[in-house]
Amino acid sequence: MSGHRSITDTEKLVAAKLGGIPIRREQMAMVSNIYRAASAVRQHLENSVLRGCDLTWTAFVVLWVVWIWGESETRNVAEEAGISKGTLTGVARTLESRGLIRRSGHPSDGRLVLLSLTEEGEALMRRIFPEFNEEEAFVAGQLSDEECLRTAEALRQVVLQVETHGEERRLALLDGAEPAPRRSGRRPKA
Repeated sequence: MSGHRSITDTEKLVAAKLGGIPIRREQMAMVSNIYRAASAVRQHLENSVLRGCDLTWTAFVVLWVVWIWGESETRNVAEEAGISKGTLTGVARTLESRGLIRRSGHPSDGRLVLLSLTEEGEALMRRIFPEFNEEEAFVAGQLSDEECLRTAEALRQVVLQVETHGEERRLALLDGAEPAPRRSGRRPKA
């Protein structure tokens, strides 16, 4: 059966499927709903504010990072944006071709590249961020200001847990081994 299922329908199906399996349901629901909320918010913002500016979510996040932090090394922008350096290279080239970002060499290390916003990039961010923030308010519209602050703090704790203990946990789960390389999902040709 295809089609969109509501979050309530999905939770009922999960409960039925996993009924006899000993799992931590509350934690599963939290992680699942973080993912679903992030996907819903991203899709809404891409299809509203960002579409009118011909920006993807990733392009907007790169612009945001450089707007907030100012001129930055590409490796730092990629880390702050939560993307790979390879992904950043493509996004930065696109933004540069649109006149929104400037790429330049590092003054003391020729191997490094710096990103900064152009005047057009600055103007775009000053123009669209208030619209973006209005949509942030829309997606949080079912929550009070206090609930927004509590949710933000709870999510900070999730991030802090992973940042502080994630590598240690990964090493324990893999008995100290490096993880297998990521695959595209395609199988090698026979």
